[in-house]
Amino acid sequence: MYYMTAIDSPQIQTRHTHVAPGWRRWFATFKTVLPLYIAIHLACFVITGLAVLFTMRDFSGEAKPIYVLWQSWHRWDTDYYIVIAQQGYVEPTQTAFFPLYSIIIRGFMFVIHNTFIAGLVVSSLADLVVLIVFYRLVADDFNNERAIRAILYLSLFPTAFFLLAVYNEALFLCMTLLSFYSMHRGHWWLAGLFGLLATLTRSAGLLLVLPFCYEYLYQHQFKLSKIRFDVLAVALMPLGLMLYGAYCYYRFHDFLAFSHAQIHWNRYVGLPWVGLTYSFRAITTSTGLLSFQALRNLTDLIPDLLVLLLIVLIFVGPWRFPRKLWAYGIYAAGLYLFFMLFPMGGTGLFPLQSTSRFMLEVFPAFAVLAGLRERSTLGLSYVLIAGACFFFLLTQFLTGHWVL
Repeated sequence: MYYMTAIDSPQIQTRHTHVAPGWRRWFATFKTVLPLYIAIHLACFVITGLAVLFTMRDFSGEAKPIYVLWQSWHRWDTDYYIVIAQQGYVEPTQTAFFPLYSIIIRGFMFVIHNTFIAGLVVSSLADLVVLIVFYRLVADDFNNERAIRAILYLSLFPTAFFLLAVYNEALFLCMTLLSFYSMHRGHWWLAGLFGLLATLTRSAGLLLVLPFCYEYLYQHQFKLSKIRFDVLAVALMPLGLMLYGAYCYYRFHDFLAFSHAQIHWNRYVGLPWVGLTYSFRAITTSTGLLSFQALRNLTDLIPDLLVLLLIVLIFVGPWRFPRKLWAYGIYAAGLYLFFMLFPMGGTGLFPLQSTSRFMLEVFPAFAVLAGLRERSTLGLSYVLIAGACFFFLLTQFLTGHWVL
């Protein structure tokens, strides 16, 4: 279940030495990550092919065209990213989808003339960078074995297939991890630049300000006298939001169009526990535990509660992170709170809609999970249960069911 790597010496390089690992180390990390990356892609390919059976009657002589293997990934929000890449922003409601992902897809269209295929390539490449940088972060701060488990657990999270779909999750996580890595190395302007790009991908990128401030102060011994001009790099992160707001004002005469667009998607501001309590209520008031309403709420509620527990374990308990790594916990807690502040309205029956997908972005949770205990029953159980849920939700997604 777990495979080992020997790309580093037993001594773990502290992240505060500010010594770049060099291209050989990055290439060695790439070779370590590549088998898992390929295996996940092969698994998704097999699931995509087998999912066709769910659309056919038993003993049917029907045969689907081969393009179904990639077109079945064209679901839900994918249309918005593709239309924005092709035509730009036409309606104010589209501004809920931040621009960087579609801009990069547009760039790839000069080589790949199919917009949807270009989107798949962008997500797939971003996912590879995610695995490489996440591995490097965990390996540098802990050890290689924990790093390989962390990327495995992330890749098998029930909604992790969205990292390969034409959604912006992989790109956002890619920019976020690159910003964190730059912070850890003391490359503040680079951290700010990646934070700006993260904010142009999703509004949640603004929360990178929190770990930036903590990490900067920690590396400067929390002394005001040691603060230098490079602290201003933190301003690049909100700059991304301001640039997008300026575009929204130019295009639709509304600086906060991206925020106002959330009304179209039935999202509203609520207390952090509203989504959780309403989801639990929707389960208990459903027609039965095996009803659509109950089961779909469970697929959102359980991942959310798991990630919440892992965030708590960053700060308390025998597996808590040392103070020098609290930037992870600060970011994870802030991001989780941000997601919980915007439950889904409408019927109110599915208040945590899409949040299980958003939990992918709370990457420190997977570093915690990877450290609980090597080859423990918990780790094995997670792999089996998460993998089963991954298979189920992906088949639902591929066959057009309501998986957002």
